[in-house]
Amino acid sequence: MNVLKKTTLLLLSLVLIVAISSCSFGGSNKDTIRVSEVTRSIFYAPLYVAISQGFFEEEGIDLDLTTTWGGDNTMTSLLSGGADVALVGAETSIYVYAQQATDPAINFAQLTKSDGTFLVSREKFDSFDWDDLRGSTFLGQRIGGMPQMVGEHVLKLNGIDPHQDLNLIQNIDFGNIPSAFASGTGDFVQLFEPQATLFENEGIGHIVASFGAESGNVPYTVFMTKQSYINAEEEKLEAFTRALYKAQKWVDEQPVDVVAEAIVDFFEDTDVELVAQVIDRYRTQGSYATSPLLQSDAWDNLQLIMDEAGELPQQVEYLELVNTSIAESVTN
Repeated sequence: MNVLKKTTLLLLSLVLIVAISSCSFGGSNKDTIRVSEVTRSIFYAPLYVAISQGFFEEEGIDLDLTTTWGGDNTMTSLLSGGADVALVGAETSIYVYAQQATDPAINFAQLTKSDGTFLVSREKFDSFDWDDLRGSTFLGQRIGGMPQMVGEHVLKLNGIDPHQDLNLIQNIDFGNIPSAFASGTGDFVQLFEPQATLFENEGIGHIVASFGAESGNVPYTVFMTKQSYINAEEEKLEAFTRALYKAQKWVDEQPVDVVAEAIVDFFEDTDVELVAQVIDRYRTQGSYATSPLLQSDAWDNLQLIMDEAGELPQQVEYLELVNTSIAESVTN
């Protein structure tokens, strides 16, 4: 056999091996979707359930998840092509749109439908009233962020002017707010989980109210992508959203301890009991969306809160930045 024939047979064998490998292992047959999440949080439990329970895999999706730590970084990742989908607050799509984006970020699936922060008091109250905040020192979230906007909105709803009735502190970095309160700064603090429950368990503070329960339905965390990606990959996004919808129903139906076990591996150094406590608190107040469809009343509430805070660059119609067809196709 001459060298040419040997080489041809070798190449054919390699092609055959590659073809067999592609059929034998699911990974190469799956559609990859790169997702950038704004932070790692128990608030996002349905996403991690969709991964751990194999719902994305069932839909032929190979999910590549990256935590980008912050809304600015997350949107940069999406708009620059570093990610296909961003998990972030819906308000960021309005900011991008207001900058005359030629390829706007479109919200296509909702993950959480309320604010995820709680009011924690240093003092234990037998019966808390919002008037108890008057004259107190309040550790709030950073100016311009959704937690701060919702926080001030809720205070105003309850008759508290955050800039007149409180000693309002908003100059502490997000990551340092819990330690500042633990070290003695402030009478009240606005905290995310699991820090709020952890402080209560340790006797550092006491959860007295929920900003999520007070502020109503808000598209607090959503999956968004560029319009061009929807145009090119709508079927892939439908598969993604089907997996998410399965997970949303699963989280809503399963016992809390089962859900906690399903996601605890995503949270190093966090006890499964604490994870379960947080899931129970979020689920009880209806923070987890049970459907991926972002409703128009929630969109209107979002813009009301932003406008009240002086952070709404312009009013944007619901269907201008919300794609309902993908979620409707999946839920129907």
